[in-house]
Amino acid sequence: MLNEFVYCPRLFYFEWVQGEWSDNADVAEGALTHRRVDKETGDLPSPDESADGEAPRAARSVLLSAPKLGLIARLDLVEAEGKRATPVDYKKGAAPDIPDGAWEPDRVQLCAQGLILRENGYECDRGVAYYAKSKKRVDVLFTAELVQRTLAARDAARAASLGPIPAPLVDSPKCPRCSLVSICLPDETNLLIAAEGGEVEEGSEHVRRLFPGRTDAFPVYVQEQGAVVGKSGEVFEVRLAKEVLGKARAIEVSQVNVYGNVQVTAQALKALCDLGAPILHFSYGGWFYGMTTGMTHKNVELRRLQFSLAENPYRSLGLAQAFVTGKIRNCRTMLRRNAAGDVSSALEELNRLCDMAEGARDAETLLGIEGSAGRVYFLHFDAMLKPGAAAQEAGTFNFETRNRRPPTDPINALLSYLYAVLAKDFAVTVSAVGFDPYMGFYHRPRYGRTSLGLDLMEEFRPLVADSAVLQLVNAGEILPEHFLKRGGAVALTPDGKKKVLGAYERRVDSMVTHPLFGYTISYRRVFEVQARLLARVVEGELKSYEPFCTR
Repeated sequence: MLNEFVYCPRLFYFEWVQGEWSDNADVAEGALTHRRVDKETGDLPSPDESADGEAPRAARSVLLSAPKLGLIARLDLVEAEGKRATPVDYKKGAAPDIPDGAWEPDRVQLCAQGLILRENGYECDRGVAYYAKSKKRVDVLFTAELVQRTLAARDAARAASLGPIPAPLVDSPKCPRCSLVSICLPDETNLLIAAEGGEVEEGSEHVRRLFPGRTDAFPVYVQEQGAVVGKSGEVFEVRLAKEVLGKARAIEVSQVNVYGNVQVTAQALKALCDLGAPILHFSYGGWFYGMTTGMTHKNVELRRLQFSLAENPYRSLGLAQAFVTGKIRNCRTMLRRNAAGDVSSALEELNRLCDMAEGARDAETLLGIEGSAGRVYFLHFDAMLKPGAAAQEAGTFNFETRNRRPPTDPINALLSYLYAVLAKDFAVTVSAVGFDPYMGFYHRPRYGRTSLGLDLMEEFRPLVADSAVLQLVNAGEILPEHFLKRGGAVALTPDGKKKVLGAYERRVDSMVTHPLFGYTISYRRVFEVQARLLARVVEGELKSYEPFCTR
Protein backbone atom coordinates (compact mmCIF):
# COMPACT_ATOMS: atom_id res chain seq x y z
CA MET A 1 0.00 0.00 0.00
CA LEU A 2 3.01 2.34 0.34
CA ASN A 3 3.32 2.59 -3.41
CA GLU A 4 -0.32 3.69 -3.59
CA PHE A 5 0.23 6.30 -0.88
CA VAL A 6 3.24 7.72 -2.74
CA TYR A 7 1.28 7.66 -6.00
CA CYS A 8 -1.79 9.33 -4.48
CA PRO A 9 -2.59 9.63 -0.75
CA ARG A 10 -6.30 9.89 -1.56
CA LEU A 11 -6.24 6.60 -3.49
CA PHE A 12 -4.50 4.99 -0.49
CA TYR A 13 -7.18 6.34 1.85
CA PHE A 14 -10.08 5.04 -0.24
CA GLU A 15 -8.62 1.56 -0.67
CA TRP A 16 -6.97 0.89 2.68
CA VAL A 17 -8.96 3.02 5.12
CA GLN A 18 -12.48 3.06 3.62
CA GLY A 19 -12.23 -0.30 1.86
CA GLU A 20 -13.32 1.04 -1.54
CA TRP A 21 -12.43 -1.04 -4.58
CA SER A 22 -13.32 -0.92 -8.25
CA ASP A 23 -11.94 -2.71 -11.30
CA ASN A 24 -11.03 -1.17 -14.63
CA ALA A 25 -9.03 -2.34 -17.63
CA ASP A 26 -5.70 -1.49 -15.98
CA VAL A 27 -6.59 -3.40 -12.82
CA ALA A 28 -7.66 -6.44 -14.86
CA GLU A 29 -4.46 -6.28 -16.92
CA GLY A 30 -2.38 -6.03 -13.74
CA ALA A 31 -4.13 -9.10 -12.31
CA LEU A 32 -3.27 -11.06 -15.45
CA THR A 33 0.36 -9.96 -15.20
CA HIS A 34 0.53 -11.17 -11.59
CA ARG A 35 -0.99 -14.60 -12.22
CA ARG A 36 2.44 -16.20 -12.53
CA VAL A 37 3.70 -14.84 -9.21
CA ASP A 38 0.47 -15.05 -7.20
CA LYS A 39 0.85 -18.80 -6.65
CA GLU A 40 3.13 -19.75 -3.76
CA THR A 41 5.97 -21.75 -5.28
CA GLY A 42 9.68 -22.24 -4.64
CA ASP A 43 11.66 -22.34 -1.43
CA LEU A 44 13.18 -19.34 0.34
CA PRO A 45 15.92 -20.64 2.66
CA SER A 46 16.27 -19.28 6.17
CA PRO A 47 19.16 -16.79 6.41
CA ASP A 48 20.58 -18.84 9.29
CA GLU A 49 20.73 -21.93 7.09
CA SER A 50 22.03 -20.24 3.96
CA ALA A 51 25.60 -20.73 2.88
CA ASP A 52 27.69 -18.75 0.42
CA GLY A 53 28.17 -20.47 -2.88
CA GLU A 54 24.81 -22.21 -2.65
CA ALA A 55 22.88 -22.42 -5.92
CA PRO A 56 20.47 -19.50 -6.42
CA ARG A 57 16.85 -20.08 -5.45
CA ALA A 58 13.61 -18.35 -6.34
CA ALA A 59 10.42 -18.21 -4.29
CA ARG A 60 7.15 -16.66 -5.47
CA SER A 61 4.38 -14.97 -3.47
CA VAL A 62 6.33 -14.78 -0.20
CA LEU A 63 4.57 -13.24 2.80
CA LEU A 64 6.98 -11.62 5.28
CA SER A 65 6.68 -9.05 8.06
CA ALA A 66 9.01 -6.70 9.91
CA PRO A 67 7.44 -6.00 13.33
CA LYS A 68 10.12 -3.52 14.38
CA LEU A 69 9.60 -1.45 11.26
CA GLY A 70 5.85 -2.00 11.28
CA LEU A 71 5.83 -3.30 7.71
CA ILE A 72 4.33 -6.37 6.05
CA ALA A 73 4.38 -7.39 2.40
CA ARG A 74 3.69 -10.20 0.00
CA LEU A 75 6.70 -10.24 -2.32
CA ASP A 76 6.03 -11.26 -5.93
CA LEU A 77 9.39 -12.98 -6.27
CA VAL A 78 12.49 -13.32 -4.10
CA GLU A 79 15.77 -14.40 -5.71
CA ALA A 80 18.12 -15.74 -3.02
CA GLU A 81 21.77 -16.70 -3.20
CA GLY A 82 23.19 -17.57 0.16
CA LYS A 83 22.18 -14.86 2.62
CA ARG A 84 21.72 -12.33 -0.14
CA ALA A 85 18.09 -11.82 -1.22
CA THR A 86 16.69 -9.65 -4.00
CA PRO A 87 12.99 -8.77 -4.22
CA VAL A 88 11.49 -8.66 -7.72
CA ASP A 89 8.26 -6.71 -8.17
CA TYR A 90 6.13 -7.30 -11.27
CA LYS A 91 4.58 -4.30 -13.04
CA LYS A 92 2.18 -4.53 -15.97
CA GLY A 93 3.35 -1.41 -17.82
CA ALA A 94 6.47 -0.39 -19.70
CA ALA A 95 9.69 0.74 -18.07
CA PRO A 96 9.72 4.56 -17.90
CA ASP A 97 12.41 6.55 -19.67
CA ILE A 98 13.53 8.51 -16.61
CA PRO A 99 16.93 8.84 -14.86
CA ASP A 100 15.96 6.58 -11.95
CA GLY A 101 14.74 3.87 -14.36
CA ALA A 102 11.62 3.16 -12.27
CA TRP A 103 8.72 5.27 -10.99
CA GLU A 104 9.03 6.58 -7.43
CA PRO A 105 6.09 4.52 -6.06
CA ASP A 106 7.69 1.37 -7.51
CA ARG A 107 11.07 2.21 -5.95
CA VAL A 108 9.50 2.90 -2.55
CA GLN A 109 7.59 -0.38 -2.67
CA LEU A 110 10.74 -2.33 -3.53
CA CYS A 111 12.70 -0.57 -0.81
CA ALA A 112 10.04 -1.47 1.76
CA GLN A 113 10.35 -5.11 0.69
CA GLY A 114 14.12 -4.87 1.01
CA LEU A 115 13.84 -3.46 4.54
CA ILE A 116 11.54 -6.34 5.47
CA LEU A 117 14.07 -8.85 4.14
CA ARG A 118 16.84 -7.12 6.14
CA GLU A 119 14.87 -7.36 9.39
CA ASN A 120 14.39 -11.06 8.66
CA GLY A 121 18.18 -11.56 8.52
CA TYR A 122 18.89 -11.33 4.79
CA GLU A 123 21.41 -9.12 3.08
CA CYS A 124 19.53 -6.87 0.67
CA ASP A 125 20.90 -3.74 -0.96
CA ARG A 126 18.87 -3.66 -4.17
CA GLY A 127 15.67 -4.83 -5.82
CA VAL A 128 14.33 -5.35 -9.32
CA ALA A 129 11.26 -3.83 -10.95
CA TYR A 130 10.16 -6.05 -13.82
CA TYR A 131 8.04 -4.17 -16.36
CA ALA A 132 6.03 -6.76 -18.28
CA LYS A 133 5.07 -4.61 -21.26
CA SER A 134 8.69 -3.90 -22.19
CA LYS A 135 9.98 -7.18 -20.65
CA LYS A 136 12.69 -5.23 -18.88
CA ARG A 137 14.34 -5.65 -15.47
CA VAL A 138 15.27 -2.38 -13.79
CA ASP A 139 17.70 -2.47 -10.87
CA VAL A 140 16.77 -0.26 -7.90
CA LEU A 141 19.55 0.44 -5.38
CA PHE A 142 18.42 0.94 -1.79
CA THR A 143 20.34 4.14 -1.13
CA ALA A 144 20.20 5.96 2.19
CA GLU A 145 18.04 8.59 0.52
CA LEU A 146 15.53 6.00 -0.77
CA VAL A 147 15.40 4.29 2.63
CA GLN A 148 14.69 7.64 4.29
CA ARG A 149 11.96 8.38 1.71
CA THR A 150 10.40 4.95 2.31
CA LEU A 151 10.29 5.34 6.09
CA ALA A 152 8.87 8.85 5.74
CA ALA A 153 6.13 7.47 3.45
CA ARG A 154 5.39 4.77 6.06
CA ASP A 155 4.95 7.39 8.79
CA ALA A 156 2.87 9.68 6.57
CA ALA A 157 0.60 6.78 5.55
CA ARG A 158 0.01 5.90 9.21
CA ALA A 159 -0.94 9.50 9.96
CA ALA A 160 -3.18 9.73 6.90
CA SER A 161 -5.06 6.58 7.89
CA LEU A 162 -6.39 8.44 10.94
CA GLY A 163 -8.10 11.01 8.70
CA PRO A 164 -9.26 13.39 7.49
CA ILE A 165 -9.48 12.23 3.90
CA PRO A 166 -6.55 13.60 1.83
CA ALA A 167 -7.36 16.31 -0.68
CA PRO A 168 -7.81 15.25 -4.33
CA LEU A 169 -5.05 15.82 -6.85
CA VAL A 170 -5.48 18.96 -8.96
CA ASP A 171 -5.81 18.45 -12.73
CA SER A 172 -3.49 15.46 -12.45
CA PRO A 173 -2.65 13.15 -15.39
CA LYS A 174 -2.80 10.28 -12.88
CA CYS A 175 -6.57 10.57 -12.48
CA PRO A 176 -7.93 9.46 -15.89
CA ARG A 177 -6.62 5.87 -15.58
CA CYS A 178 -7.29 5.47 -11.85
CA SER A 179 -9.77 2.69 -11.10
CA LEU A 180 -11.33 4.71 -8.26
CA VAL A 181 -11.84 7.95 -10.16
CA SER A 182 -15.65 7.59 -10.14
CA ILE A 183 -15.47 7.18 -6.35
CA CYS A 184 -12.88 9.90 -5.75
CA LEU A 185 -14.45 12.55 -8.05
CA PRO A 186 -11.26 14.69 -7.96
CA ASP A 187 -12.22 17.45 -10.39
CA GLU A 188 -15.79 17.65 -9.09
CA THR A 189 -14.64 17.92 -5.48
CA ASN A 190 -11.98 20.53 -6.28
CA LEU A 191 -14.53 22.62 -8.19
CA LEU A 192 -17.03 22.58 -5.33
CA ILE A 193 -14.36 23.36 -2.74
CA ALA A 194 -13.22 26.31 -4.86
CA ALA A 195 -16.82 27.45 -5.32
CA GLU A 196 -17.40 27.39 -1.57
CA GLY A 197 -14.35 29.62 -1.19
CA GLY A 198 -15.52 32.01 -3.93
CA GLU A 199 -12.55 31.10 -6.15
CA VAL A 200 -14.40 29.89 -9.27
CA GLU A 201 -14.36 32.23 -12.26
CA GLU A 202 -17.38 32.47 -14.55
CA GLY A 203 -17.25 29.87 -17.31
CA SER A 204 -14.80 27.62 -15.45
CA GLU A 205 -17.39 25.23 -14.07
CA HIS A 206 -16.81 22.47 -16.66
CA VAL A 207 -14.63 19.61 -15.46
CA ARG A 208 -13.16 16.49 -17.04
CA ARG A 209 -15.44 13.46 -17.25
CA LEU A 210 -13.02 10.80 -16.07
CA PHE A 211 -15.39 7.83 -15.99
CA PRO A 212 -17.81 6.27 -18.51
CA GLY A 213 -21.07 8.10 -19.04
CA ARG A 214 -23.03 4.86 -18.60
CA THR A 215 -22.56 1.80 -16.43
CA ASP A 216 -21.81 -1.53 -18.11
CA ALA A 217 -24.13 -3.60 -15.91
CA PHE A 218 -27.92 -3.49 -15.99
CA PRO A 219 -30.83 -4.45 -13.70
CA VAL A 220 -32.79 -7.66 -14.18
CA TYR A 221 -36.54 -7.65 -13.43
CA VAL A 222 -38.41 -10.91 -12.81
CA GLN A 223 -42.21 -10.64 -12.54
CA GLU A 224 -43.38 -14.05 -13.77
CA GLN A 225 -45.06 -15.72 -10.80
CA GLY A 226 -43.48 -19.05 -9.90
CA ALA A 227 -40.25 -18.27 -11.78
CA VAL A 228 -36.84 -19.28 -10.40
CA VAL A 229 -33.61 -17.32 -10.79
CA GLY A 230 -30.71 -19.76 -11.07
CA LYS A 231 -27.12 -19.87 -12.27
CA SER A 232 -25.58 -21.97 -15.02
CA GLY A 233 -21.85 -21.42 -15.43
CA GLU A 234 -21.28 -17.67 -15.70
CA VAL A 235 -24.87 -16.97 -16.74
CA PHE A 236 -27.98 -16.25 -14.69
CA GLU A 237 -31.11 -17.96 -15.97
CA VAL A 238 -34.76 -17.29 -15.23
CA ARG A 239 -36.85 -20.46 -15.55
CA LEU A 240 -40.52 -21.30 -15.24
CA ALA A 241 -40.80 -25.06 -14.87
CA LYS A 242 -38.54 -26.33 -17.69
CA GLU A 243 -38.84 -23.21 -19.87
CA VAL A 244 -36.01 -20.67 -19.91
CA LEU A 245 -37.58 -17.22 -19.86
CA GLY A 246 -34.35 -15.25 -20.06
CA LYS A 247 -30.59 -15.23 -19.57
CA ALA A 248 -28.01 -12.64 -18.52
CA ARG A 249 -24.24 -12.84 -18.20
CA ALA A 250 -23.23 -12.58 -14.54
CA ILE A 251 -20.75 -9.73 -15.08
CA GLU A 252 -23.46 -7.66 -16.78
CA VAL A 253 -25.98 -7.83 -13.92
CA SER A 254 -26.06 -4.90 -11.47
CA GLN A 255 -29.12 -6.02 -9.46
CA VAL A 256 -31.97 -8.52 -9.57
CA ASN A 257 -35.53 -7.32 -8.88
CA VAL A 258 -38.05 -10.00 -7.95
CA TYR A 259 -41.79 -9.39 -7.71
CA GLY A 260 -44.17 -11.55 -5.69
CA ASN A 261 -43.68 -15.32 -5.81
CA VAL A 262 -40.24 -15.52 -7.44
CA GLN A 263 -37.45 -17.68 -6.00
CA VAL A 264 -33.66 -17.33 -6.13
CA THR A 265 -31.46 -20.44 -5.84
CA ALA A 266 -28.62 -20.64 -3.31
CA GLN A 267 -26.07 -20.75 -6.13
CA ALA A 268 -27.45 -17.59 -7.73
CA LEU A 269 -27.64 -15.86 -4.34
CA LYS A 270 -23.98 -16.59 -3.57
CA ALA A 271 -22.88 -15.42 -7.01
CA LEU A 272 -24.83 -12.17 -6.66
CA CYS A 273 -23.27 -11.55 -3.24
CA ASP A 274 -19.81 -12.15 -4.72
CA LEU A 275 -20.57 -9.66 -7.49
CA GLY A 276 -21.93 -7.08 -5.04
CA ALA A 277 -25.24 -7.14 -6.91
CA PRO A 278 -28.23 -6.88 -4.53
CA ILE A 279 -31.55 -8.68 -4.81
CA LEU A 280 -34.47 -6.26 -4.45
CA HIS A 281 -37.76 -7.68 -3.17
CA PHE A 282 -41.14 -6.27 -4.22
CA SER A 283 -44.66 -7.35 -3.49
CA TYR A 284 -46.69 -8.53 -6.47
CA GLY A 285 -48.24 -5.06 -6.66
CA GLY A 286 -44.86 -3.32 -6.74
CA TRP A 287 -44.31 -2.32 -3.09
CA PHE A 288 -40.55 -2.29 -2.34
CA TYR A 289 -40.04 -4.02 0.99
CA GLY A 290 -36.56 -5.52 1.21
CA MET A 291 -33.03 -5.94 -0.09
CA THR A 292 -30.64 -8.89 0.09
CA THR A 293 -26.91 -8.10 -0.15
CA GLY A 294 -23.56 -9.60 0.71
CA MET A 295 -21.38 -8.20 3.49
CA THR A 296 -22.20 -4.56 4.14
CA HIS A 297 -19.88 -1.83 2.93
CA LYS A 298 -16.66 -1.67 4.96
CA ASN A 299 -16.70 2.10 5.44
CA VAL A 300 -18.02 2.16 8.99
CA GLU A 301 -16.53 5.63 9.51
CA LEU A 302 -18.98 7.12 7.00
CA ARG A 303 -21.92 5.46 8.75
CA ARG A 304 -20.70 6.69 12.13
CA LEU A 305 -20.53 10.26 10.81
CA GLN A 306 -23.92 9.81 9.12
CA PHE A 307 -25.59 8.86 12.40
CA SER A 308 -23.87 11.72 14.23
CA LEU A 309 -24.99 14.28 11.66
CA ALA A 310 -28.53 12.88 11.57
CA GLU A 311 -28.80 13.49 15.32
CA ASN A 312 -27.81 17.15 14.84
CA PRO A 313 -31.02 19.07 13.94
CA TYR A 314 -29.18 22.13 12.66
CA ARG A 315 -26.85 20.27 10.28
CA SER A 316 -29.60 17.89 9.17
CA LEU A 317 -31.82 20.86 8.31
CA GLY A 318 -29.24 22.20 5.85
CA LEU A 319 -29.26 18.92 3.95
CA ALA A 320 -33.06 18.65 4.12
CA GLN A 321 -33.38 22.14 2.65
CA ALA A 322 -31.15 21.11 -0.27
CA PHE A 323 -33.27 18.02 -0.98
CA VAL A 324 -36.55 19.94 -0.88
CA THR A 325 -35.39 23.00 -2.84
CA GLY A 326 -33.96 20.67 -5.49
CA LYS A 327 -37.31 18.92 -5.77
CA ILE A 328 -39.29 22.18 -6.01
CA ARG A 329 -36.96 23.61 -8.68
CA ASN A 330 -37.21 20.49 -10.77
CA CYS A 331 -41.00 20.43 -10.41
CA ARG A 332 -41.04 24.01 -11.66
CA THR A 333 -38.82 23.05 -14.60
CA MET A 334 -41.15 20.19 -15.53
CA LEU A 335 -44.17 22.50 -15.58
CA ARG A 336 -42.32 25.21 -17.51
CA ARG A 337 -41.22 22.76 -20.19
CA ASN A 338 -44.26 20.52 -20.55
CA ALA A 339 -47.46 22.24 -19.42
CA ALA A 340 -50.00 23.39 -21.97
CA GLY A 341 -51.61 26.74 -21.30
CA ASP A 342 -50.70 29.49 -18.88
CA VAL A 343 -49.05 28.18 -15.69
CA SER A 344 -47.18 31.38 -14.85
CA SER A 345 -48.94 31.73 -11.50
CA ALA A 346 -47.88 28.21 -10.53
CA LEU A 347 -44.28 28.92 -11.54
CA GLU A 348 -44.26 32.09 -9.43
CA GLU A 349 -45.73 30.24 -6.46
CA LEU A 350 -43.14 27.47 -6.74
CA ASN A 351 -40.40 30.11 -6.83
CA ARG A 352 -41.80 31.68 -3.67
CA LEU A 353 -42.04 28.31 -1.90
CA CYS A 354 -38.47 27.47 -2.93
CA ASP A 355 -37.27 30.70 -1.29
CA MET A 356 -39.27 29.84 1.81
CA ALA A 357 -37.73 26.37 1.93
CA GLU A 358 -34.23 27.86 1.83
CA GLY A 359 -35.11 29.96 4.87
CA ALA A 360 -37.05 27.34 6.86
CA ARG A 361 -35.98 27.24 10.49
CA ASP A 362 -37.00 23.69 11.33
CA ALA A 363 -37.90 20.38 9.70
CA GLU A 364 -41.61 20.69 10.50
CA THR A 365 -41.86 24.03 8.67
CA LEU A 366 -39.91 22.57 5.74
CA LEU A 367 -42.29 19.61 5.57
CA GLY A 368 -45.26 21.99 5.34
CA ILE A 369 -43.57 24.00 2.57
CA GLU A 370 -42.85 20.81 0.61
CA GLY A 371 -46.49 19.77 0.98
CA SER A 372 -47.67 23.15 -0.34
CA ALA A 373 -45.31 22.91 -3.31
CA GLY A 374 -46.57 19.40 -4.05
CA ARG A 375 -50.17 20.61 -4.10
CA VAL A 376 -49.31 23.41 -6.53
CA TYR A 377 -47.38 21.06 -8.78
CA PHE A 378 -50.00 18.30 -8.90
CA LEU A 379 -52.80 20.83 -9.31
CA HIS A 380 -51.26 21.58 -12.72
CA PHE A 381 -49.94 18.08 -13.49
CA ASP A 382 -52.90 17.42 -15.79
CA ALA A 383 -51.67 20.25 -18.06
CA MET A 384 -48.62 18.14 -18.93
CA LEU A 385 -50.68 15.10 -19.99
CA LYS A 386 -51.50 14.85 -23.68
CA PRO A 387 -52.90 11.34 -24.24
CA GLY A 388 -54.09 10.07 -27.61
CA ALA A 389 -57.58 10.91 -28.79
CA ALA A 390 -59.18 7.58 -27.83
CA ALA A 391 -57.79 7.61 -24.30
CA GLN A 392 -58.60 11.27 -23.91
CA GLU A 393 -62.20 10.74 -24.99
CA ALA A 394 -62.58 7.86 -22.56
CA GLY A 395 -61.11 9.99 -19.76
CA THR A 396 -58.69 7.21 -18.80
CA PHE A 397 -55.82 9.55 -17.99
CA ASN A 398 -57.66 12.40 -16.34
CA PHE A 399 -55.81 13.58 -13.24
CA GLU A 400 -57.20 15.69 -10.43
CA THR A 401 -55.04 15.17 -7.36
CA ARG A 402 -52.30 12.96 -5.99
CA ASN A 403 -53.58 9.94 -4.07
CA ARG A 404 -52.14 6.59 -3.02
CA ARG A 405 -52.59 3.51 -0.82
CA PRO A 406 -54.31 2.55 -3.01
CA PRO A 407 -54.17 4.83 -6.06
CA THR A 408 -57.63 5.47 -7.48
CA ASP A 409 -56.81 6.36 -11.09
CA PRO A 410 -54.26 5.26 -13.74
CA ILE A 411 -51.95 8.28 -13.40
CA ASN A 412 -51.63 7.81 -9.66
CA ALA A 413 -51.07 4.08 -10.21
CA LEU A 414 -48.18 4.93 -12.56
CA LEU A 415 -46.70 7.48 -10.17
CA SER A 416 -46.84 5.12 -7.17
CA TYR A 417 -45.29 2.25 -9.11
CA LEU A 418 -42.46 4.39 -10.46
CA TYR A 419 -41.74 6.04 -7.12
CA ALA A 420 -41.29 2.56 -5.63
CA VAL A 421 -38.84 1.61 -8.39
CA LEU A 422 -36.95 4.88 -7.95
CA ALA A 423 -36.82 4.36 -4.17
CA LYS A 424 -35.17 0.95 -4.56
CA ASP A 425 -32.54 2.40 -6.92
CA PHE A 426 -31.59 5.02 -4.34
CA ALA A 427 -31.56 2.44 -1.56
CA VAL A 428 -29.07 0.47 -3.66
CA THR A 429 -27.02 3.57 -4.53
CA VAL A 430 -26.59 4.90 -0.99
CA SER A 431 -25.77 1.39 0.27
CA ALA A 432 -23.09 1.00 -2.42
CA VAL A 433 -21.52 4.31 -1.37
CA GLY A 434 -21.31 3.13 2.24
CA PHE A 435 -24.29 4.81 3.90
CA ASP A 436 -26.92 3.15 6.04
CA PRO A 437 -30.00 3.58 3.82
CA TYR A 438 -32.36 3.59 6.82
CA MET A 439 -30.95 6.71 8.53
CA GLY A 440 -32.02 9.87 6.71
CA PHE A 441 -31.51 13.57 7.30
CA TYR A 442 -34.97 14.74 6.17
CA HIS A 443 -37.13 11.62 6.28
CA ARG A 444 -36.90 10.50 9.87
CA PRO A 445 -36.20 6.85 10.75
CA ARG A 446 -39.16 4.52 10.52
CA TYR A 447 -39.16 0.74 10.65
CA GLY A 448 -38.46 -0.70 7.21
CA ARG A 449 -38.20 2.68 5.44
CA THR A 450 -35.03 3.52 3.49
CA SER A 451 -35.11 7.12 4.69
CA LEU A 452 -31.79 8.25 3.20
CA GLY A 453 -32.74 6.80 -0.18
CA LEU A 454 -35.99 8.79 -0.01
CA ASP A 455 -34.01 11.92 0.88
CA LEU A 456 -31.82 11.71 -2.21
CA MET A 457 -34.60 10.68 -4.57
CA GLU A 458 -36.66 13.82 -3.84
CA GLU A 459 -34.92 15.95 -6.48
CA PHE A 460 -35.29 13.13 -9.03
CA ARG A 461 -39.00 12.39 -8.59
CA PRO A 462 -40.08 14.91 -11.28
CA LEU A 463 -37.05 14.40 -13.55
CA VAL A 464 -37.18 10.59 -13.69
CA ALA A 465 -40.48 9.14 -12.42
CA ASP A 466 -42.85 11.94 -13.49
CA SER A 467 -41.03 12.26 -16.81
CA ALA A 468 -41.47 8.53 -17.45
CA VAL A 469 -45.22 8.90 -16.78
CA LEU A 470 -45.46 11.71 -19.33
CA GLN A 471 -43.59 9.63 -21.89
CA LEU A 472 -45.83 6.61 -21.34
CA VAL A 473 -49.07 8.57 -21.61
CA ASN A 474 -48.21 11.22 -24.19
CA ALA A 475 -46.50 8.77 -26.57
CA GLY A 476 -49.36 6.29 -26.28
CA GLU A 477 -47.14 3.55 -24.84
CA ILE A 478 -49.55 2.84 -21.99
CA LEU A 479 -53.22 2.18 -22.79
CA PRO A 480 -56.45 1.70 -20.83
CA GLU A 481 -56.15 -2.10 -21.13
CA HIS A 482 -52.91 -1.97 -19.12
CA PHE A 483 -54.87 -1.22 -15.92
CA LEU A 484 -57.11 -3.20 -13.58
CA LYS A 485 -59.91 -1.61 -11.56
CA ARG A 486 -60.95 -3.31 -8.35
CA GLY A 487 -63.46 -1.41 -6.30
CA GLY A 488 -62.04 2.07 -5.97
CA ALA A 489 -58.45 1.01 -6.60
CA VAL A 490 -56.48 0.94 -9.85
CA ALA A 491 -53.46 -1.28 -10.51
CA LEU A 492 -51.23 -2.17 -13.46
CA THR A 493 -51.56 -5.45 -15.32
CA PRO A 494 -48.40 -7.60 -15.81
CA ASP A 495 -48.04 -6.24 -19.36
CA GLY A 496 -48.56 -2.73 -18.04
CA LYS A 497 -45.76 -3.21 -15.50
CA LYS A 498 -43.39 -4.32 -18.26
CA LYS A 499 -44.24 -1.17 -20.21
CA VAL A 500 -43.59 1.00 -17.15
CA LEU A 501 -40.27 -0.68 -16.29
CA GLY A 502 -39.14 -0.31 -19.88
CA ALA A 503 -39.90 3.41 -19.84
CA TYR A 504 -38.17 3.81 -16.49
CA GLU A 505 -34.99 2.04 -17.64
CA ARG A 506 -34.88 4.15 -20.80
CA ARG A 507 -35.16 7.27 -18.67
CA VAL A 508 -32.41 6.39 -16.19
CA ASP A 509 -30.17 5.31 -19.09
CA SER A 510 -30.72 8.56 -21.01
CA MET A 511 -27.85 11.04 -21.09
CA VAL A 512 -28.08 14.40 -19.36
CA THR A 513 -25.67 17.30 -18.91
CA HIS A 514 -24.71 17.77 -15.28
CA PRO A 515 -25.54 21.41 -14.43
CA LEU A 516 -22.55 21.81 -12.10
CA PHE A 517 -19.84 19.94 -13.99
CA GLY A 518 -20.82 20.34 -17.62
CA TYR A 519 -20.22 16.77 -18.75
CA THR A 520 -22.84 14.34 -20.06
CA ILE A 521 -23.68 11.16 -18.15
CA SER A 522 -26.71 8.93 -17.66
CA TYR A 523 -29.21 9.57 -14.90
CA ARG A 524 -28.12 6.33 -13.26
CA ARG A 525 -24.58 7.73 -13.11
CA VAL A 526 -25.97 10.99 -11.75
CA PHE A 527 -27.53 9.06 -8.86
CA GLU A 528 -24.10 7.76 -7.86
CA VAL A 529 -22.35 11.11 -8.30
CA GLN A 530 -24.90 12.86 -6.07
CA ALA A 531 -24.65 10.15 -3.42
CA ARG A 532 -20.86 10.44 -3.37
CA LEU A 533 -21.06 14.23 -3.12
CA LEU A 534 -23.37 13.76 -0.14
CA ALA A 535 -20.73 11.48 1.39
CA ARG A 536 -18.13 14.25 0.97
CA VAL A 537 -20.43 16.59 2.92
CA VAL A 538 -20.95 14.06 5.71
CA GLU A 539 -17.19 13.46 5.91
CA GLY A 540 -16.57 17.20 6.13
CA GLU A 541 -14.72 17.64 2.85
CA LEU A 542 -17.52 19.79 1.40
CA LYS A 543 -19.56 22.26 3.40
CA SER A 544 -22.90 21.89 1.63
CA TYR A 545 -24.77 19.56 -0.70
CA GLU A 546 -25.74 20.87 -4.14
CA PRO A 547 -28.89 19.18 -5.51
CA PHE A 548 -29.15 18.15 -9.16
CA CYS A 549 -31.34 20.73 -10.87
CA THR A 550 -31.80 20.86 -14.62
CA ARG A 551 -31.91 24.23 -16.30
